[in-house]
Amino acid sequence: MRIVHIITRLIVGGAQENTILSCEGQHDRGHEVFLLTGPPVGPEGSLLDRAQGYGYRVELFDEMIRSIHPSKDWKVYRRLTKRLRELNPDIVHTHSSKAGIIGRWSARQAGCRRIIHTIHGLAFTASKKRAVNCFYKWLEKKTAPITHRIVCVADEMARQSLEAGIGQPQQYVTVYSGMEIEPFVHPRIPREQIRESLGIAPDQIIAGTIARLFYMKGHEDLLELAPQLCHRFPQLRFLWIGDGLLRQAFEQRIQELGLEDRFVLTGLVPPTRIPELVQAMDILVHPSRREGLARALPQGQLAGCPVITYDVDGNREGLIDGQTGYLVRPFDRERLGECLADLLDDPEKMKRMGACGRQFASQRFDTRVMVDRLEQVYRDQL
Repeated sequence: MRIVHIITRLIVGGAQENTILSCEGQHDRGHEVFLLTGPPVGPEGSLLDRAQGYGYRVELFDEMIRSIHPSKDWKVYRRLTKRLRELNPDIVHTHSSKAGIIGRWSARQAGCRRIIHTIHGLAFTASKKRAVNCFYKWLEKKTAPITHRIVCVADEMARQSLEAGIGQPQQYVTVYSGMEIEPFVHPRIPREQIRESLGIAPDQIIAGTIARLFYMKGHEDLLELAPQLCHRFPQLRFLWIGDGLLRQAFEQRIQELGLEDRFVLTGLVPPTRIPELVQAMDILVHPSRREGLARALPQGQLAGCPVITYDVDGNREGLIDGQTGYLVRPFDRERLGECLADLLDDPEKMKRMGACGRQFASQRFDTRVMVDRLEQVYRDQL
């Protein structure tokens, strides 16, 4: 098959990693794969080099930017339409909000055979501005009828979309977001060496997060809980993997609380280092307020960590509550702290949940399973 993927930008993030792994897996199977994207602008880091170095074709569209910009959006629509006519693909597969809208209409205008879209996170819940969310909901309603299949990374994405009046039930299919599991299960650098490089003592217990230091990711909740938890558990340390616009504000707040020795902020790290750094953790905490299905959850479980997360969007499909971690009522900060304390108080439970989580995540979130499922979705359509 000739397959064209379209995504707004290749920053370090879950939707982008999902898209790149899909391209790589399909390229390895002998398909002719193209990835059309905008510049990877942002403090989160770039995956563009990885994409360009794998062997499939990557093409940059400078006008493709994340924010709404009518003149640039019109230009990229025209450029995409022209390019898709030239490529004449069997499948056009769009990802992310902006590329998902413009890319699907371009594919329709170009007369492409089949149009697939993946919902990694709901566009109409992403903004704090109600008007922006309403606009995206309207766009999704208008675009759904020209979409032959809507892929969701969790069943909950389909439920919320249908509840919002977007598409028809028969259009939706769930394909869990895959990842390379081997680096998490068998990291190339031993846990002790990673912890030593981070200044973490052997007897310290690490509660870690993997997320951009950005709005809606929930780091503020951990900062509110930290003084009490650190007082109760002298060996507790927090490890935050990621960077973003709020880093300076978080560092200032940590200093005000007098907890500089309790937090390790790695800043921006290459995606290849994530498996090693997760190995340094004992618990993974993900208090984000909006997700598709957070990739951090299976990443933590693959590394043998129990996970704690808010019950938002598709997160309940990323763990087994009470067996591989805890699912907390949305934004119940007090309960979040209680779950952390429960694991800190019981190291045996921590290990037991971690072992169960590794088995669960290995079966559900392997990249090979995702590529197999996408292949079937494509062939069913063709």
